[in-house]
Amino acid sequence: MLQASPITGYEISKRSGVPRSMIYEVLGKLTERGAILIVPSDPVKYEPLSVKEMVGRLRHDMDETLKYVENTLGTLKGPNELNVIAHISGRESVLNEIIHLINQTEKEAWISVWESQLPLIKPHIQKAIERGIRVFSVLFGGEGQTVGRTFHHNYMPPSVVSKRLGGCLTTIVRDQHEVIIANFMETVVPWGVKTTDPALVLIATEYIRHDIMIEEVTREFGADKLDALWRNDADLTHVITGERFK
Repeated sequence: MLQASPITGYEISKRSGVPRSMIYEVLGKLTERGAILIVPSDPVKYEPLSVKEMVGRLRHDMDETLKYVENTLGTLKGPNELNVIAHISGRESVLNEIIHLINQTEKEAWISVWESQLPLIKPHIQKAIERGIRVFSVLFGGEGQTVGRTFHHNYMPPSVVSKRLGGCLTTIVRDQHEVIIANFMETVVPWGVKTTDPALVLIATEYIRHDIMIEEVTREFGADKLDALWRNDADLTHVITGERFK
């Protein structure tokens, strides 16, 4: 039809090779789609839209279809991204994950560690500090050693704390985004969990902040005053030591 129009259905059938029994069905569909126009005459003739007009209509229809798909699929959102909690087992595996987390830190790290872990992780913390990372740490034991801005857990001996916790509970938070919480035990395989879950990241960070402030309050006002606060209170004794009041 682009080569010769207007043209009858009979001529279209001859030129296209489409049987006459089918040509009028095809022409009807093209008419419905707006691709051709009917020219009133005897016999009826058909004329195609210009190429430019036809392409413009197709482009418009395609744009409308894509907008519809975009708007429709946009309402079919799945649940929010799940924050998976990964479980880690074994001393070496846990320490490797801690080192990896420290190496990934971009701005700030909150660390609660024990003297026994320092030989492996301290060099990586030092490199992070050299990269400009701010590090706040609570250190159990290791008097005289530092890892960033260090607060030594002096109020209660590490042995008492580890007994209450059932091991050396270690926490590393990076960039307020990801945390590893691990427990190193002598009689049980050390374990750890790693997650970006915002609630757990917040709890872990606040746990370290709390320890820092307790140590600073103790240093400023003295251990005797802190002792007097809880040693004769059954509930506070249980909170501090994990043991029932005797």
